[in-house]
Amino acid sequence: MDAVRVALLREVLAGTEWPGDTRRFAGALRGSVVSHGGGLLLVGTAEYEPWHLAAHLVDEAAWSGTPELSPTLVRHGARASDPAHLAVGLGRIEAARRGETLLVVAPSVPGAPLLERVHDARRAGATVLALDAGDRELGAMAHEALTVPPEHELDLDTVQHLVSAAAGENTLPSQRGRRRLRDRLSRLADQLTAPPAARW
Repeated sequence: MDAVRVALLREVLAGTEWPGDTRRFAGALRGSVVSHGGGLLLVGTAEYEPWHLAAHLVDEAAWSGTPELSPTLVRHGARASDPAHLAVGLGRIEAARRGETLLVVAPSVPGAPLLERVHDARRAGATVLALDAGDRELGAMAHEALTVPPEHELDLDTVQHLVSAAAGENTLPSQRGRRRLRDRLSRLADQLTAPPAARW
């Protein structure tokens, strides 16, 4: 999803909690990795690997000049014969230490083996963030969580787009007071690049 589509999505969601919540979560993510100099681990469940979010975070890291946002994708089914960037298995979570950030994306209930590893990583000092469907155990372990209920009109993939885009913003917009000049210019650019309205 490109920047124009993200801006349009934010416009559609204006008045809901989502723009603020995703920016808050993205701010926690960015703040954690930047303050510790990187070390972002990204993991999903056995049934869901967050490939798309990993790719968007790599792009945002490059565009924003924030290499710390580029994650290591941790995979449940990683094999030694996989390319290096796809061969990182769950053992990497066990090795997580203070200064590293673990982002767990779980559209369904994470299994006990993953929860145990997340718990161990937190105990070892890693910062745990959760983008999930509301699992209580995972939420209790997370330093910061953003819940997307399964029955909600907004799905987890869409929320991931909002989070990754906000994480790449060099400054997160203030939620109070008048809009800053940059925000007003961004809105104007969005309007100017929008396709013309159909005329009947």
